[in-house]
Amino acid sequence: MVNFTQLYLGVFSILISILSFFNILYCYYFDLYLNINNFLFIFIISLLLGSIVFLKKNISKKITIYEKILTVILGYISIPILLSIPYYLVINNISFIDSYFEAISGFTSTGFSIFKNIKHLDESIILWRSSTQWLGGLYFLISIILLIDIFDNNLKKSLTNFINFNSNETIKQCFKLTIIYSFLTIIIFFTLYVFEIRSFNSFNLSLTIISSGGFLPVNSLDLIINSKTKEIIISLTMLLSFFSLFFTYNLIFFHKRNINFFSEDLYLGFYLIFLISFFFIFLNINDNFSSIFLAICSSISNIGFSNETPKNLSFIFLILIIIGGSFFSTSSGIRFFKLFLLFKFSINELVSHSKPKSLFINKLPFFGFNFSNDDFYKYFVSVIIFILSLSILSLLLSVSGINSEESFKLSILTLMNTVNSSMSNLSDFTFYDITLFSKISLMLFMIIGRVELISILIICKKFFFKS
Repeated sequence: MVNFTQLYLGVFSILISILSFFNILYCYYFDLYLNINNFLFIFIISLLLGSIVFLKKNISKKITIYEKILTVILGYISIPILLSIPYYLVINNISFIDSYFEAISGFTSTGFSIFKNIKHLDESIILWRSSTQWLGGLYFLISIILLIDIFDNNLKKSLTNFINFNSNETIKQCFKLTIIYSFLTIIIFFTLYVFEIRSFNSFNLSLTIISSGGFLPVNSLDLIINSKTKEIIISLTMLLSFFSLFFTYNLIFFHKRNINFFSEDLYLGFYLIFLISFFFIFLNINDNFSSIFLAICSSISNIGFSNETPKNLSFIFLILIIIGGSFFSTSSGIRFFKLFLLFKFSINELVSHSKPKSLFINKLPFFGFNFSNDDFYKYFVSVIIFILSLSILSLLLSVSGINSEESFKLSILTLMNTVNSSMSNLSDFTFYDITLFSKISLMLFMIIGRVELISILIICKKFFFKS
């Protein structure tokens, strides 16, 4: 018999072998023979680990939500071990901890890098870095489907028109999700390539953008994006990881269209229009709105990289990073929809005290969604957990020797899985030189940031508050 954890991780071991096979082909095609054996090694190891699982029988028992959560967390810890092997074997004078840090940063789509100069890396390693982000983005999306039971009923309702929550249908929809994710990656690649971005850079950027990652194939984005047209195009492609991944699918393929089905994306659209208008009217100081637009799209999609932006706007961009994008996207953040509902609920509570005889319904304007108090309490707990996590990580980084301002900004970026850049005034920060304690702290909270915060509370309740 094979348990659920083995099956779930076995599938992603197979995917790692596929990615390593593509790297082997790339090495052969471009005569990078020195690295072929290293990628061949990871290909064989990951293929064997995945194949052993599929040689066994199916899952032997019903899976509890606790097992699902622990499986997802275990995947964020164990899968980067495989992903770190090419770094450790190919690059000279790199420790396993640094290799593991790079792998976790990629798999969680964060983008922190221990490499100071990307030009010194082999192209096959650059491709591998981008591939780890792509795989991590897919892992995150499938994990959302897997853990759907812990979210509120209205988020479930947004999927009920095409998904039932039995195991067979979940597998079917995870496969569909993979197809959509791959299709959008190809769209981004061809879009960037058409606008005269080098094919190698276009491909790496497409893997990065769709996963809301932060790894670049060069040292600085302005080496690739050297015109206002390219800035606008890459900004628009970033929105694919800001809106729900199902949005395109629902818009094109769903026949019984219902406006409630697109409610989150419509609210995000209003939010985006407001941001663009606000920045254009009040903050377009240097008449360089294309760079600001790039920073807006990069921050709300939790990608994080940008060209030069005014330093006095860094706090605003950090706020946008905290808010994040759609629930069913690869972006992180607390999520705009949750914060909007919390705001509406708070206003209702305040008004109800001034007019106690009036009846207030927790219903979204223009849509038919009603939210229970339990949903709002769950959202509020998520915000509290974020604040606690932010405080703890800031303290740990400060104790390890990083100054308080950088510690606070790094903590936000880590929990929101967003890369450091000029947008946060941390473009010159190097992770290679920080202490081992700092690296371990950052790796731990990268994982916490990628796991839905409410799931942390459920695990704590299971093990520490048993009745």
